[in-house]
Amino acid sequence: MEVFPLLLVLSVWWSRTWDSANADSIIHIGAIFDESAKKDDEVFRTAVGDLNQNEEILQTEKITFSVTFVDGNNPFQAVQEACELMNQGILALVSSIGCTSAGSLQSLADAMHIPHLFIQRSTAGTPRSGCGLTRSNRNDDYTLSVRPPVYLNDVILRVVTEYAWQKFIIFYDSEYDIRGIQEFLDKVSQQGMDVALQKVESNINKMITTLFDTMRIEELNRYRDTLRRAILVMNPATAKSFITEVVETNLVAFDCHWIIINEEINDVDVQELVRRSIGRLTIIRQTFPVPQNISQRCFRGNHRISSTLCDPKDPFAQNMEISNLYIYDTVLLLANAFHKKLEDRKWHSMASLSCIRKNSKPWQGGRSMLETIKKGGVSGLTGELEFGENGGNPNVHFEILGTNYGEELGRGVRKLGCWNPVTGLNGSLTDKKLENNMRGVVLRVVTVLEEPFVMVSENVLGKPKKYQGFSIDVLDALSNYLGFNYEIYVAPDHKYGSPQEDGTWNGLVGELVFKRADIGISALTITPDRENVVDFTTRYMDYSVGVLLRRAEKTVDMFACLAPFDLSLWACIAGTVLLVGLLVYLLNWLNPPRLQMGSMTSTTLYNSMWFVYGSFVQQGGEVPYTTLATRMMMGAWWLFALIVISSYTANLAAFLTITRIESSIQSLQDLSKQTDIPYGTVLDSAVYEHVRMKGMNPFERDSMYSQMWRMINRSNGSENNVLESQAGIQKVKYGNYAFVWDAAVLEYVAINDPDCSFYTIGNTVADRGYGIALQHGSPYRDVFSQRILELQQNGDMDILKHKWWPKNGQCDLYSSVDTKQKGGALDIKSFAGVFCILAAGIVLSCFIAMLETWWNKRKGSRVPSKEFQVLIQ
Repeated sequence: MEVFPLLLVLSVWWSRTWDSANADSIIHIGAIFDESAKKDDEVFRTAVGDLNQNEEILQTEKITFSVTFVDGNNPFQAVQEACELMNQGILALVSSIGCTSAGSLQSLADAMHIPHLFIQRSTAGTPRSGCGLTRSNRNDDYTLSVRPPVYLNDVILRVVTEYAWQKFIIFYDSEYDIRGIQEFLDKVSQQGMDVALQKVESNINKMITTLFDTMRIEELNRYRDTLRRAILVMNPATAKSFITEVVETNLVAFDCHWIIINEEINDVDVQELVRRSIGRLTIIRQTFPVPQNISQRCFRGNHRISSTLCDPKDPFAQNMEISNLYIYDTVLLLANAFHKKLEDRKWHSMASLSCIRKNSKPWQGGRSMLETIKKGGVSGLTGELEFGENGGNPNVHFEILGTNYGEELGRGVRKLGCWNPVTGLNGSLTDKKLENNMRGVVLRVVTVLEEPFVMVSENVLGKPKKYQGFSIDVLDALSNYLGFNYEIYVAPDHKYGSPQEDGTWNGLVGELVFKRADIGISALTITPDRENVVDFTTRYMDYSVGVLLRRAEKTVDMFACLAPFDLSLWACIAGTVLLVGLLVYLLNWLNPPRLQMGSMTSTTLYNSMWFVYGSFVQQGGEVPYTTLATRMMMGAWWLFALIVISSYTANLAAFLTITRIESSIQSLQDLSKQTDIPYGTVLDSAVYEHVRMKGMNPFERDSMYSQMWRMINRSNGSENNVLESQAGIQKVKYGNYAFVWDAAVLEYVAINDPDCSFYTIGNTVADRGYGIALQHGSPYRDVFSQRILELQQNGDMDILKHKWWPKNGQCDLYSSVDTKQKGGALDIKSFAGVFCILAAGIVLSCFIAMLETWWNKRKGSRVPSKEFQVLIQ
């Protein structure tokens, strides 16, 4: 709110001498003010108080003021009014207008040698820009600048440098002349800082709405990142409205840091700005030294301050514009100077001057009066008011107020430092990092359930859920070290997040984008798309793509004993036995052996076959082979049998002790080349996008991802993909399917499966990692990353990993068959075929015995054979 912009020290004279024709006055002062001063005459009288008690100093009975109101943007009107005042014989001219008319009054005062005290007024409380009044080294400069030069460029540069900002945006209102900070923009540009400018229109709500309507989600997120660091160069009313709008529309969050700079900010404005803002706020304003002693506040030097103004806590004093404070002190300064002139008896009376007549001469006593004013000084509401050699007031002080990060209302404002052009900055504004002090900070954490990163540990009725897992352990380690607390909840759609058709994000990432959560943690991988909208800490675990497959069931081969030789070899061996047996019979038939008396051995074909088979299995035989031909053939046969039986024995031992059967799929390349086992991943997940980008990249040399993408993208992804990871795991366990997913998740599933029915394959190269996601520009990113690096360096992170991925688990991760048997011990299954052959022989023998018995009965022959009688004998 603009306070009454008028000369505040003239109430007594206002009432006494509004009529400038007072005959008793010997000092006549002209005052030209902006027409906005025509608001309330009663406010003017009340604000000034009883300055008539200072008659011994001010000589009020000798002073008259002629007050004129003009349009501050109309130089012609200002000059016209000043000429009329000069015609009345003024000894000094006081003006409080804008820069547009100030130059014209300066030229007129210089020409007429009238001391001109100029008090620059800014429009509607907007920060000042330098007027650029022309100064010369000659003695014809009669204009004195009561307000100090505009030091905004120096103050902003010092503060921004102290905060070490490298990228920020400057907002300025429509009333501000942006050329006022041109010097600052030039210097920061030379230092390599990235600075953006944006004008704030009067209709702030429409401006914000236009941003949301015209910007895409990526552009809006980048704009949010720019708003993390901002400087507001605007009047307090516009600043309050602007902050309210951007906070309510979620354009900024608690991690932002804004600087508001304006000389015209009072304590009420400060409290209101802090109440409406979030994040961190720094306020720079002009300040005036106030004596701590209450009695000294009202009596400064040799004059008395109005009782209404000497109390800094008075509401009226709080709302006074700085221009009015300088007007007050200007009148005191002039009164002191005129009184000194009277005391020294060096008074120069003056006749009326004319601006119209060409031969009008300037006032001869103007230079003497100007020197008296310049040499004088006064201690007033603005501190010490005095002038330097250049005709300006060098005394100016800025105070820098600030708050800490936080969202709570009613944050305390503390003084960070002060600045003046002589000593510079006094105080430290270093934007301190959070370091190890986050005590009292409560973070809202969004997550997605994913074993073993985040799991529900307990769900007691009526109590909040408790979570456990590797990511929760990492979060707890950060919490214990930094001192913050957190509240955790699961993303409403149980997804990690992906961009939608309208440019927004869903899932965990969407909760961070829309500022509903402070951090997000789960099995969340760091991807370029996600980094466009959120920030990530350094990776706390490497990530790679893996495949989960069902372990091959160990089938029972009852005839494993026949496995050392294939079927064709067994057929050849059987044929060889028959052939050799036939040859033995023929050789014995051609050269019958000489049998001993009573021998039961005969050279029948049956006996020859039995003899050859018995020798093959190393059981001997009963057929004599006395001829040389028979012995030569049997020698070759025994050598053959030795080699075959030895080979069979060795191969059978090796075959029966093998406990691992190599699967045909041992890598992603093997998976991509085969089509017997369908495979897929979670639809629209990071893995899905990773395979899609790799598979559709024409510059990708490895065709593996192209083959994988063709399988995964069948029927637009609906055939082989699942909606969540648990569905993919179940599909592997109970069907012919391979699930492509995060290798760490799949390893945990394979280790902890009660049936040990899974094994995994994956890449050995980790191209990405798991990270903690934070809002864009979060102040916690650096301190989180630093602590994660410390956990990795001291080995604590490895301890947390071994808790969930033990080295000696109950199941083998990489074996495609069950290997829980002890060493190379053989079981009954390996010899089931042998027992079956024996059983078949027993059954066949019994059957033949039954046939023989039946045949003998049929012949009716019960007499023992001759061979049996001989054997008995």
